[in-house]
Amino acid sequence: MSEISFRSLILFSALFRVFLILYGEWQDAVMEVRYTDIDYFVFSDAAALMASGKSPYERSTYRYSPLIAFLLMPNSFLHQSWGKFLFSASDLLVGFFIHKILKLRGVPGKLCTYSTLAWLINPFTFTIGTRGNCEPIVCALILWILLCLMNGNLLQAAFWYGLVVHLRIYPIIYALPIILFLDPQYFQPGKNPALVNWSYRNSKSSYYSNNSKITISQSIWAFVTSIITWKRALFGLISGSTFFVLTGICFHLYGWEFLHEALLYHLTRTDPRHNFSVYFYHIYLHYEHEFSITEKLIAFLPQFTVQLVLIFSFARDLPFCFFLQTLAFVAFNKVITAQYFVWFFCLLPLILPWSKMQLKWKGLACIFLWIGAQTHWLLWGYLLEFRGKNVFVQLWVASLVFLAANTFVLVTVIGNHVYCPVFKILQHENLSKIMKDD
Repeated sequence: MSEISFRSLILFSALFRVFLILYGEWQDAVMEVRYTDIDYFVFSDAAALMASGKSPYERSTYRYSPLIAFLLMPNSFLHQSWGKFLFSASDLLVGFFIHKILKLRGVPGKLCTYSTLAWLINPFTFTIGTRGNCEPIVCALILWILLCLMNGNLLQAAFWYGLVVHLRIYPIIYALPIILFLDPQYFQPGKNPALVNWSYRNSKSSYYSNNSKITISQSIWAFVTSIITWKRALFGLISGSTFFVLTGICFHLYGWEFLHEALLYHLTRTDPRHNFSVYFYHIYLHYEHEFSITEKLIAFLPQFTVQLVLIFSFARDLPFCFFLQTLAFVAFNKVITAQYFVWFFCLLPLILPWSKMQLKWKGLACIFLWIGAQTHWLLWGYLLEFRGKNVFVQLWVASLVFLAANTFVLVTVIGNHVYCPVFKILQHENLSKIMKDD
């Protein structure tokens, strides 16, 4: 029954996305406010340039890998909506991968379907692909990498990880937790690691909760003492080679313009326009002046520190770690736009079956607080952008409120999560031996 309902959900989601794409074409043609994302026109123009043998970077503000423009070349000779269908198909693939990952972890079919709903019927997600944003492709690749790791397909995971970092630089934050995740206690020669079943959520949750402290306290020591293993070295070699080969080919074709626009720009980006980040007002006031090393360090340290704490605490519960990392990365970033929210929305369904919140008052509080803080920010953004009001200070305060809301959600999610490593941890006697050795 659950399989039938999931297939029905996928079919309904596909038809709904087709409807939105067709509706978007109509709205673009007859209404002043366009449905299509401005980035889609950038992608399309870059793809048209590539199809004519020119550099996609002749299109100003195209700051992505040439692979994105290459995928959208059919926009020029098939139909201008080709890219929207491609991105929406990737959106559906995300839903399929979410369901697959949860089933691999032993989550009951009905709960798998309910969790997948958090992606497929989420207004933030079903509009992102139909409006022409490429983020669903990246989300699908991230989930495929998780699937490969869970199935013990290390070579595939490494290749696709190198590719996704080339496409969008932000997944580099997952490198360290993946390295920690490739623990020799799980990945032994000739054997696939054994998955922990969802049924342990209740029956053995106390066992994992009690021993999660052991895992956390040993994470840094284990990382230092056994960082060089053949599994970790192989993953690093394959993923690094994939990234550098793709980057090298693109550099050969398009030179420094590619390197700056697709990679370096995102590492040093400072956007003076208003965005959700608490740093936007300072950047706006000092945009004409070069930022000092101290200023850059102050902006980077909170983000870096939070990432390390989360990684060394939750790396073995990898989907949960990815979700926390991404939420924290976006919340503390120097530039935050609405499309960034999709980065952690694709990981949210993977942690729902292990949450004690569900839709009780804590869950509802998180949802309404996060949406309320965002709506509050959008109100001031509207007054600034469309009414020309001088509300920069109020907008900055709204950014502080939004950061506080994200932090509250982060802390609440951690406090109500049942810690559950993806793979079976050591037996009691092995844990005792390690503790004694330490």
